[in-house]
Amino acid sequence: MSRERKRRARSRTRSHLDALVISTLQPHEYDLDPACISLICPSCRTWVPIRVAQTERATAKLVPHHTEPAGTEDPVRCPGSHRLVDINVTVERWSQRLTEGIAETNGRRSNCVTRKPRATVAPAVMQIVGGLVDDKTARKLDEAHIKGCSPCSVRDDDGTFLRAADVESRCADGRRLAQLAAHTKRVGPARRKAQMEREEWSDRWERGRRLLHQVLWHQHAKAVGDADAQRVDDALTAVIQTLNPHKPEAPQLTDWERAELMGVIALLATQKEQLERRR
Repeated sequence: MSRERKRRARSRTRSHLDALVISTLQPHEYDLDPACISLICPSCRTWVPIRVAQTERATAKLVPHHTEPAGTEDPVRCPGSHRLVDINVTVERWSQRLTEGIAETNGRRSNCVTRKPRATVAPAVMQIVGGLVDDKTARKLDEAHIKGCSPCSVRDDDGTFLRAADVESRCADGRRLAQLAAHTKRVGPARRKAQMEREEWSDRWERGRRLLHQVLWHQHAKAVGDADAQRVDDALTAVIQTLNPHKPEAPQLTDWERAELMGVIALLATQKEQLERRR
C-alpha cells in the first residue's frame, strides 16, 4: 500500500513585503492555537489564517485574502496576501504572555464600590403649591379639606358639620393646609403690592418701547419711503421696457404673458400712487 504524502503549500507566490515576525506583535494580535493559527494582518487589520506547511523547506505564509467583505464584485486583494511569517514564539510562551496581560488588566480595575446617592423624599403636594396659590385659594382648599376630613372637623351625633377642629388635632394634610392659609393671609397684602408694582413697571416699559419705536420710525420714515418708491419705479420701468415693441431685443410674448405683465404694471402703478400719497 502507498503511504500518504505530506501536504505542502501549493502556491509559491510571495508578497513583496518583509517577513512578519510573530514576536514583534502583541499577544492579542495573533493566535497560535493549533486548531486555527491566525493573526491580524497589519495591512488590512483583519484576522487572517496562517498556512503552515508540513515540510521543512516550506515556510509559513498568510493565506490570500481581500479587503472587501465576501460576495463583493471585483474584490481587491490585500497586499499582505502570501506574506511570509516567522513563527519564533512557542505556544507555551504565547499562552503565558496572554495570561500575564489579562492579569495585569484585571489588576488595573478598581474594586471600589461606588454607592449611589440615597433618593430624597419627594415633597408633599401642599409644599409644592405653597408658593403658587394666593390667600383666597389657600382658604378655599382648607375649607374643602375640613368638610371632607373627619379628624379635621367637629360634627354632632347626626354627622352635621359644626366647626373646624383645633390645629393640633388635625391630620398631617390638614395642619399643612392651615399653615398655608395662615401664611398666605399674612403675606397676601405684600404679594399683591409687589404684583401691582411689577405690572406698573411692565406697562411703563411697554409704553417706553413703543415711544422709542415711533421716534426711530419718524427719523427714518422719509428715507424708507424714498427707497420703496424708487424700487417700485425701477420695477415699473423695467416691465414697461419689456413690452416695448420698438426695442430690437424685445421678447416675443404670447397673449397670456402680455396679459400677466399688464396686471403686474397695474399693481406696481397702484403701489407707486399709494407711496406718493404717503409722502
